[in-house]
Amino acid sequence: MMNNTEFAQPYFFYFLAVIPLLIVWYYFRQRRIHADIRFSATQAFENRHKSIKVYLYHGLFVLRLLVLALLIVAMARPQSSQRRQNVNIEGIDIVMTLDISGSMLAEDFKPNRLEAAKDVAQDFIDGRPNDRMGLVVFSGESFTQCPLTTDHTVLLNLFKDIHSGMIDDGTAIGDGLATAINRLKESTALSKVIILLTDGINNMGSIDPVSAAEIAKLYGIRVYTIGVGTLGTAPYPVKTPFGIQYQNVEVKIDEPMLRKIAEMTNGKYFRATDNEKLREIYQQIDKLEKSKIDVTEFRKKKEEFMPLVLIAALLFIFEIMLKNTVFRSIP
Repeated sequence: MMNNTEFAQPYFFYFLAVIPLLIVWYYFRQRRIHADIRFSATQAFENRHKSIKVYLYHGLFVLRLLVLALLIVAMARPQSSQRRQNVNIEGIDIVMTLDISGSMLAEDFKPNRLEAAKDVAQDFIDGRPNDRMGLVVFSGESFTQCPLTTDHTVLLNLFKDIHSGMIDDGTAIGDGLATAINRLKESTALSKVIILLTDGINNMGSIDPVSAAEIAKLYGIRVYTIGVGTLGTAPYPVKTPFGIQYQNVEVKIDEPMLRKIAEMTNGKYFRATDNEKLREIYQQIDKLEKSKIDVTEFRKKKEEFMPLVLIAALLFIFEIMLKNTVFRSIP
């Protein structure tokens, strides 16, 4: 519940510009004022000090200005409003499925494909605080690194622990996709999404990637597939007796299969050839998958000008009383 004050007719505030003009007029009027009784000499008044009433007399004009200002503010119609909002957020469940095979150490991305994918994915997670997210990793086999959670701090910490060699090497894309589906199949979220990132061709695992995509379609899960790797060849670090040596390895990504998975599940396929392109892809997915937020607003307004009018009336009466009693002048 929020209380605010606003004005229904704020253009009346322009009339406040009259007040400085009245002050200037009053100043010059007091300088030109003449006494009603005149004397030929002023020596008799030289040792007399002005009474405090002379100074307080100007307070009558100040009261009149206050009355005018209060009436102008009242005409602007101040209103207090009470506002209440009911916010209903329907989040999205997202499982990020990341290839951690040995080929992800290729350095066509900086510092390598795996670290670049981790950095961009972590920025993506930071930008979606209302969604449940999980993490599945795969190479020769797959496992769940983090189940669906809204605790993104835990998820980000688990992201940091990912490295190539955690499990047997290879590229079991179908198994990775199936594990992610298993995490989402019971979800009741508005939208269920898998982001599958790989740099290779399915060569291991017990589940065919296209068959896994059929299952995803059955559960209403949308799959965005990302192929990472430059065009042509990429430098790959190889351990030798003489230290790390680099070999240029041909980049092979099964783009037709990744594209088919995306099309079957009403998703989209992307190809990332460098760090910046990968970042742009995640930004596109972020725009495509937005949480639904329903906001219902209730507002109640109350007129507040009456207290100002009453105060102005009391000040006006007070001024009239002072003018005809304490500061009464005799012509």
